[in-house]
Amino acid sequence: MERTNKKLGLKIWKQRYLYLMVLPGFLTILIFCYFPMYGITIAFKDYSASKGIMGSPWIGFKYFNTFFHDPMAFRVLKNTLLLGLYTLLWSFPAPIILALLFNELRNKHFKKIVQTVSYFPHFISVVIVAGILKDFAARDGLFNHIISYFGGSPIMFLLEPGYFRTIFISSGIWQGIGFGTIIYLAALSGIDPTYYDVAEVDGANRWKKIVHITWPSIRPTTIILLIFSLGGILGSDFQKIILLYSPETYSVADVIGSYVYRQGILGARYEYTTAIGLFMSVISFFILYISNWVSRKVSETSLF
Repeated sequence: MERTNKKLGLKIWKQRYLYLMVLPGFLTILIFCYFPMYGITIAFKDYSASKGIMGSPWIGFKYFNTFFHDPMAFRVLKNTLLLGLYTLLWSFPAPIILALLFNELRNKHFKKIVQTVSYFPHFISVVIVAGILKDFAARDGLFNHIISYFGGSPIMFLLEPGYFRTIFISSGIWQGIGFGTIIYLAALSGIDPTYYDVAEVDGANRWKKIVHITWPSIRPTTIILLIFSLGGILGSDFQKIILLYSPETYSVADVIGSYVYRQGILGARYEYTTAIGLFMSVISFFILYISNWVSRKVSETSLF
């Protein structure tokens, strides 16, 4: 045992500079992610700022029951789930399709230009994106100019519940599709070119090469990213929602994140919103665990 400890200590000492490089990131996660987790306990307490978190009395599952009996609970849960499902349905395949298209380009200079242009929206702040959308969707904005050009009547897009989800999801695809291709392009770069040469000798066209070589090669990566996406299906981009929605579109746009913002930050109901956040985190964990279990059974690819 003592000999093993000496070997371990010697190994750590030899790699001390690597551990020093890891240390800042480890401390950042520890301080800002793990230490604050004790604050979750206020979901089970009648929190008082004067008494502090530990000094506040326990009240059990009172705030969870309050949320389940809240008339708004069903609406925000439904909107969160629907928006997450629609986003997954349309946004998840988009980077895969674009990566496959990039992979088929033979002109390297054109490919680099197109990739750079597609990456650029990812680096635009969500506040700026929301401002652009508001300008474009305004009564005298770009969208209505196009509609008027073809003889239509102006539409107040961001005040119409029927258009909100389409605008939200479409802008998300535009902003993230290019950057999302990076992982898939990295997976595609690992494919042995001889596979394509052999397939071409056998008479395979481009479509058959994609179906029988390209897609099977990136399928494990796709499954892993799909599991992550399913785990975050309840975590809609509420920052953009808050910037875009209005009381007129609450019926389709009000999600858990925006509801927690109004109740917690604006209404100072910290215990109540902590309980909601904890509940949603538990549900997300179960979705992640179940999707990972199904993936392991079906495809033998999983996170754990």
